[in-house]
Amino acid sequence: MGSLTNKAETELLDHVANVAYSPVATVYLGLCTADPTDAATGGSANECADANAYERTAITFAAYASRAVAQTGAVTFPTASGTWGACTHWAVFSSQTHGAGDCLAHGALDATKTPGNGDTPSVASAEVDVAYSAGEISNHLCEKLLELMFRNQAYAVPDTFIALCDVVVADDDTGSTISEPAGGSYAREEVDVNGGASPTWDVAASGDPSYVDNTHAVPFTTATAPWGTIVAMAVVDALTLGNLLFYDNDMTDKPVGDGDTAEFAIGELDLQMS
Repeated sequence: MGSLTNKAETELLDHVANVAYSPVATVYLGLCTADPTDAATGGSANECADANAYERTAITFAAYASRAVAQTGAVTFPTASGTWGACTHWAVFSSQTHGAGDCLAHGALDATKTPGNGDTPSVASAEVDVAYSAGEISNHLCEKLLELMFRNQAYAVPDTFIALCDVVVADDDTGSTISEPAGGSYAREEVDVNGGASPTWDVAASGDPSYVDNTHAVPFTTATAPWGTIVAMAVVDALTLGNLLFYDNDMTDKPVGDGDTAEFAIGELDLQMS
């Protein structure tokens, strides 16, 4: 199973919280002689040398399913005119040009292969996939982001609102199935793109994990009746109903009573991918 690189995670986080990511029309599969790691770039991914007819080759992905996109159709590389080295891993790039573009995802081959003169390497259909692990990112957002980056399917930058939840949240929840306080002047609070009206998100930072957090405090309206005990928070894309994007069930439980003002301090809202 393949994972996103730090670069890809940062681009996708910024797409949700700030500025739209522009996907390429075609992505390309490359072969690597060592683990590219999450820090891989287009020019630093332990890729086979640009020699002996080695060339990145176009790869297509089938529609999203089960928090992943998987390769559809075999990827056949050019016939080698010499050795390419012992290939242990694969990587997906945004450019066909060796050393250029971004490395978007990477993973291990099932077995090490060493293409030599006259060999025509091929990767069978469904051998390459890119997936999100369970938890903290909704199924809806997994689908939208993977389809955007690897299948060039449009996904407009969403609005983002913070919701407080009195029941834990699950991957398959929506903006209408999460449980929030009823009454007492409770309402979701919007967080704007960087440079917009306060409160806003920061620009995404690349790393392990890659993350974006709130540049300003995010206060909720003062409760005019008890809201109960808040056990989770969620990021959704509408003031009411809508779609679930991110969530956190690990926050400290907090009872909110009549007259209390709930607030997330600067930097407390971290949206992460790793």
